[in-house]
Amino acid sequence: MRADVRTLSAVPSLQQDVVAPGIIVLRLDRPQQRNALNIELLSELREALERLAIDDDLRVLVFSTTSTKALCSGVDIKEELSYEDGVTRMRCFSQFLAALEAFPVPTIAVCVGNCVGGGAEIVAGCDLRIAGDNLKLAWAGARLGVPVGPARLTPLVGVARAKELIFTGRVVNAEEAATIGLVHDSVPAEEAEAAALKLAAHVAAHSPEGVAILKAAFRELDGAQGRVAHENELLWVFQRKGAGLPQGPRP
Repeated sequence: MRADVRTLSAVPSLQQDVVAPGIIVLRLDRPQQRNALNIELLSELREALERLAIDDDLRVLVFSTTSTKALCSGVDIKEELSYEDGVTRMRCFSQFLAALEAFPVPTIAVCVGNCVGGGAEIVAGCDLRIAGDNLKLAWAGARLGVPVGPARLTPLVGVARAKELIFTGRVVNAEEAATIGLVHDSVPAEEAEAAALKLAAHVAAHSPEGVAILKAAFRELDGAQGRVAHENELLWVFQRKGAGLPQGPRP
């Protein structure tokens, strides 16, 4: 681990690395679980975004991973949770998605390996995306009835394509992701973070005030805040009153 890499918990599942002035990388670090989202990791991601959102020196935030096998394989289905714990995890997930949508500076996703379910939401929630050639991207919510996906994916690929990808849950590889305009470049997986950092450097070199105004303008013009808030409400109802995750009997 580099000397300037910061771990954010006693049992680290997220690393923060200042790689250049104004550029920070958050690396998901649960390689044995392919960075599956448990309560701890979701809490760390949410807290990191809340803290970094008020960092006046930050210009670009990059989401990456310590293993090219996965950026994120989705919700941790092996995490043992009570009903109330399930509610807590969904609340953390919704708060993280809201914080990602509202983040004031450009965000870039390093899309390598498994980017499934919640991982696909991180990909679609970022402003820019670089794919590794081992990308396996899929929206898996429909399989379990989870009402997630349309808010972030639809503006990127259009309604018809978003419906097909979300309803089927099929896997999208790097070539197709580039063809449909979902990612901006595709490189060998081991080079994906470096390519994302090169892109980040281009963005960071511009006027920070101008870029912040442009990001706010994009957010207002595409109605992202309203879409994400609506989908988060659907997730809350699903977890509280519907099947929920993990699925099982209610108390």
